[in-house]
Amino acid sequence: MGAETLYRFVDENGTPVFTDRAPPPGVAAQTSDLDGPAATGGVSVTQGFANGELQLTARNDSYAPVQLVLDISALYNVALPPPEQPREFLVAPRSSMQLLALAAELGSAAPGIDYRYRWLAGDPQAQHAPPEPYRAPFALAGRHPVTQAWPDTATHTTLDSRYAIDIAMPVGTDVVAARGGMVIDTESEQFRSGFDQDPATANLVRILHDDGTFAVYAHLNRSTIRVRPGERVARGDYIADSGNTGYSSGPHLHFAVMRNAGMRFTSVPVQFAGPGGTAITAVSGRELVAW
Repeated sequence: MGAETLYRFVDENGTPVFTDRAPPPGVAAQTSDLDGPAATGGVSVTQGFANGELQLTARNDSYAPVQLVLDISALYNVALPPPEQPREFLVAPRSSMQLLALAAELGSAAPGIDYRYRWLAGDPQAQHAPPEPYRAPFALAGRHPVTQAWPDTATHTTLDSRYAIDIAMPVGTDVVAARGGMVIDTESEQFRSGFDQDPATANLVRILHDDGTFAVYAHLNRSTIRVRPGERVARGDYIADSGNTGYSSGPHLHFAVMRNAGMRFTSVPVQFAGPGGTAITAVSGRELVAW
């Protein structure tokens, strides 16, 4: 299947438009190709030997900082690291970081190290501090019923979903960014749904906020993701169409804001913008309105 093209331009009323249809003749537009899920990168740790030292280096190819925990089980022909040698690291986005540099023992065989590592996206020091209430993640003046929100935890039984919000909406409804940030992950090729599906099979977008938390928009419709990892989006930007993919009983948007709470994701409570600058909390069984 050929790549789609996304057009971004301003119409005659001064309104930003994001569409897969070409703009009218004479209207300047920015374009980007949409050819399926973009690579989001990952984290790797490699060892090497240089300048008489055995070196371990981490490479983070993602667009989010990652917490990395290093477990060393054995060292061969190297000087032991000092007791205070760190075992946890924060590796910046799209960067490399030297984790260890251990001097080799003179006259010995080649040095080596047995190790394992674990990593999780996000800075564990991040604190949720939005500058204003989130906007509802759909078009202004739209309204959709909330089918699950804290303290209702019918399916939101884990730390990363406790404060998530399920919003019922027809497949194909525009989903917009509730808060600006950097797109760090997307998935767009899933098409199955039902309670027999793994939650990981939902199409989604993850957006990293400036305070280090990130939002998850899940169960999106197949092949409708309009943003890529590494792209910054503003509050209200159109990012995808709602759908019914993954572990889902019907068409809805699963929205959650999370942080890395020390090698585990935990969701945090959010409030949405209400009338007159007020902040409102989503409640199961009530409509959420985009102000």
